[in-house]
Amino acid sequence: MPRVLLFTGKGGVGKTTCAAATALACASRGQRTLVLSTDPAHSLADAVDRPLGPEPQQIAPRLDAMEVDLYYSMRKYWGNMRELVRSVLRFQGADAIAAEELAALPGMGEGSALLWLDEMARSGDYDVIVLDAAPTGETLTLLTLPQVTQWWLQKAFPLQKQAIKTVGFAVRKTTGVPLDRGYEELDRLFGQLEVVQTLLQDPDVTSARLVMNPERMVIQEAKRAYTYLQLYGYGVDAAIVNRVIQGEAEGVMAKYVQAQGGYLEEIEQSFSPLPVLQVPHLGQEVFGLELLAQIAEGLYADRDPAAVYHSEPSYKVEAEGDAYTVALRVPGAEPGDIEAEQFGDNLVVQIANQRRNVTLPAFLAYYKLTGAALADGWLRAEFEPEE
Repeated sequence: MPRVLLFTGKGGVGKTTCAAATALACASRGQRTLVLSTDPAHSLADAVDRPLGPEPQQIAPRLDAMEVDLYYSMRKYWGNMRELVRSVLRFQGADAIAAEELAALPGMGEGSALLWLDEMARSGDYDVIVLDAAPTGETLTLLTLPQVTQWWLQKAFPLQKQAIKTVGFAVRKTTGVPLDRGYEELDRLFGQLEVVQTLLQDPDVTSARLVMNPERMVIQEAKRAYTYLQLYGYGVDAAIVNRVIQGEAEGVMAKYVQAQGGYLEEIEQSFSPLPVLQVPHLGQEVFGLELLAQIAEGLYADRDPAAVYHSEPSYKVEAEGDAYTVALRVPGAEPGDIEAEQFGDNLVVQIANQRRNVTLPAFLAYYKLTGAALADGWLRAEFEPEE
């Protein structure tokens, strides 16, 4: 099974650049590598400065790249489902163009990305697959798609499976609408998505890497992503800080560099115990393999870019009746050194003279913190419903 590295972060932080640089670094170390963009607004071709298509193509020795295309994928994976939806829409009065566009059901884009990952992982062609994922919100949609698909399957087709196949066969014979085959594709799709989710949730195989800039709003979104990725069972092995300005600066840039220093300290504290990797600002727009190689050198130096940098979970949420427990990994802390307070969907943890802001799942904003205790290196914060 190939190593899978998933890069995500707020739009504009340089996620694609870091993903492409990582893929190039892996290939340079002799690993057969694929960098696959699942972002609907692709910029991978711009980053590598090569035209790319919906199938893998070589862009450097041992390095392939591709950009997932929804409509190409629909024809590849969901021909009968697409025809089913188009036929139903046309029957209901939609014109041909509208039916073609609307045939792309919600989640199909994310689903096609996961199916490509499944196909490439099983092909045996690659040692490393680097996913240039969509910005944070869309990535979380991608990773929770199997559960959503299961719900959709049950709601859209509440009849028994065999009944659908029997009736669907008759419908196809009389009207040409592939109801039974469309259902079979959807059923098979759900099974494949469950397999891919298992792959993505295996910390020995897949690691997510959070890309951010040393800026306030970007850091806040990265914190939320870190919380939710762990909440859904996905391993995060590194935080990457892109466009770090190094050295002395004057004038307006001096203030900016000073602010970056403060944010870098916040990142180290907030994402501990994750390793924090910094990417120096090159002072120019980054595109093309030569500049990507410089990014890779600054990012990894002598480290193996495909290694697992951190595998232990550091955040868990457990349900206990109507109450919830949030467990945080705080290695080395002493019981008398810790205090915890809740502010909306944030838990502020004071450890000796260090303060850490932990983003809680949004629903816990409507719960109250009733206690926090330290045991075996874990801080366990108890939440109960507000009366």
